[in-house]
Parts: sequence; structure tokens; C-alpha cells
Amino acid sequence: MNKKLVLAYSGGLDTSFCIPFLKQQGYDIDAVTIDTGGFLGEEKEEIKDRALSLGASNYECIDISKQYYEKCLKYLLYGNVLRNNTYPLSVSSERAFQAMAILNYCESVGAKYVAHGSTGAGNDQIRFDLIFKSLAPNIEIVTPIRDNSLSRQEEVDFLSKHGVDWSEEKKNYSINVGIWGTSVGGKETLTSHQSLPESAYPSQVTKDGSEEITVSFQKGEVSKLNGKSFDHPIALIKELESIASAYGIGRDTHVGDTIIGIKGRVGFEAAASMILIKAHHLLEKHVLSKWQNHWKQQLADWYGMMLHEGQFLDPVLRNMEKFIEDTQVNVTGDVFITLKPYRFLLNGIESPHDLMRSEFGQYGEMNKGWTADEAKGFIKILSNQYKIYHGVNKSKISL
Repeated sequence: MNKKLVLAYSGGLDTSFCIPFLKQQGYDIDAVTIDTGGFLGEEKEEIKDRALSLGASNYECIDISKQYYEKCLKYLLYGNVLRNNTYPLSVSSERAFQAMAILNYCESVGAKYVAHGSTGAGNDQIRFDLIFKSLAPNIEIVTPIRDNSLSRQEEVDFLSKHGVDWSEEKKNYSINVGIWGTSVGGKETLTSHQSLPESAYPSQVTKDGSEEITVSFQKGEVSKLNGKSFDHPIALIKELESIASAYGIGRDTHVGDTIIGIKGRVGFEAAASMILIKAHHLLEKHVLSKWQNHWKQQLADWYGMMLHEGQFLDPVLRNMEKFIEDTQVNVTGDVFITLKPYRFLLNGIESPHDLMRSEFGQYGEMNKGWTADEAKGFIKILSNQYKIYHGVNKSKISL
């Protein structure tokens, strides 16, 4: 019987537990890490050594960061997507792409089983399983933590019995590193009133004072940092993250509705993505029309919600992507930013498409495109609908 199993392996507690546990069940395990841009070289080696020492027959790390950017991240940036106006889909947006890459690997080795370390109480189980069931319905999904309702402490105890000492720090916090940000879960995020301690964040504050930077966009895509071009936007994002994370920028706690209907709370740090989203949004406010801004925001909110909830395969997302991308034709220019400890300031923009450069006038100061009588006539016509409504209904507005 072929019991070749491919485990989506992150190197954390849940997936590390899965290796010796599933090996006991008779599976021949390939541990596969799908790198969407969040891992450093030395981290990959540590993850590989851990997987093999735990009993995996083989380990692979597959880099799909450029594909992830092209098919997802650039649309999150185009749409200024923030879940509940807070969370930049730092890790949740990766799951569909990791799942698809895992299936490609399963096919290459002829595996009939695929596993992940999700519990039964979170979003990732749905994100992974939707992809697996939609694209490979004949592959059996194995989820030992979900199926056995295991707690983190039970996983730690199991590993300890098998000679693996999971440190106290790792026990307290679940950290998922991604190119678009890092999520941090721990005992504080299980409450509604506690904040994560400084020590819980992977990046520590090492800079004080302030620093000026310039981010450049070309048709909506980030193109330069401080005038420097990069081989790929992924490299620019990493460079910006290294600069801004040293100020502790991009930290927050997200509270939202999970796919399964319960409230969830998670901390995150996302210096690069928060700066880029806010800088891009400011540039758009200068160069897009009123109704472009309005409708793009509505559509981008839906896009972010569906992606967050694992609906990446729905073809309506491809329709949304075409509309959102079409709005970016004039989103070109520089955004000037000041970095400070725990915050950043958007100082302004320069763009050849800046609609504030119009010759018609300056807001609140002067106009050159209409006379005083024309302004009063416009106001009179605009007020007709309200005058008719309140006159017919004899409504009174009291203060």
C-alpha cells in the first residue's frame, strides 16, 4: 500500500508534531515548506534539519514568492486591502497558494495523502481543504490535530516524550512569518483586553529618531525605494521591511469574524505592507476620480473578504482583478514618508497625474472655472430634491 504523505510543513509546533505522530501511523512523510517570501536562508536550513530529525523521509523547500506576488500581493496593494480596516491579510492570503504548490508536489511524487497542522477552530483548515478538495478530490486529507482535538500543551508533551524539547518561548507564541507581514498568537490574544508584550514580536525596536524615505509607484506597482530600482517588487518589500521594522512600525491587533463564525483575535507586525498600502492609497486619492475611488474601494473590500475566507478559486475574483488593475493606469508617482518609532507619516506625493494640479482652482481659496452666479445656480438646483422632499412630507429637523 502506498502511504506516501506530503505534509505542508512550516516548522512550527503544529506541523512539527505531525511528523512523529503520522510516522507512528505508518505514513512515509515528505515535509514540504512553501516559501512565499517570508523565510531567510538560515531559517530554511533550520526547518529542514528539524523536519528530518523528527522523522521525515524527505524535505523540500519550494519558493513561489514571485508567483504569489503576481497572482495575489499586487492586487492587495492595488486594492489597499485591509481586513476590518486593520489587517493586511499578512498570512491568510498565502494559504491558497501554498495549498496549490503542495498539490503540485503531491502529483510529482505520486502521493495519495496530504496533511496540514490546522486545528478545528481556525480559518486555515478551510483555506487548505477548499483547495485540496476542489483541485484534487481523490487525495485523502489527513489532519491529526483537528481530528484528535489536541491542545498545544498536549502537542508539547507528545514531542517531549519523543525526545524533542519545545522551548517555553515557542510554547507561548505561535508565529507565522510572511512577506506581507507576520502574525503572532499567544495567551494574550485569547483574551479581549490584553495586548502582546514587546518580547512577543519577532522584530525588536532598534532605531529611534526619524528617517525620511520615498516610495515610487508605476501604474500601481511599487517600483523604487529611495530612488533605487530592484529586480522584483519582492526584493523591494523585503528591503523596506528591514528598514521600517526596526522602528516597530506596523504592529496592531486584529479582531474579526472567522470563516466558521466565531470571533478571532491575533497580533501582527507588517511594516512594509502597511506603509505601502497607505502610501498607495494616498497617491490614488490624488490621481483617481471620485467614482473610481468609490467603486474600487467597494470591490476591493469584497476581494479581500473572499480571499481571506479561502475563496480564491471563485472565478469572480478574476473579474474583480481585471477591474482593480484597470484603475491603476494613472497611479504613478512618488510618496514621501517619515518613519518614527511605532508610526509613520505620509507627507505628500508628486505625480504627473495629480488632479490637484488642475487649473480650475484651489480648494477653499480661489476658482477660475466658474463665476459666483454659476456657483449659486448650481447650489439652487442641487437643493431642489431636498426642498421638494421636505416640502411634500412637511418634515421638521430639530437639533
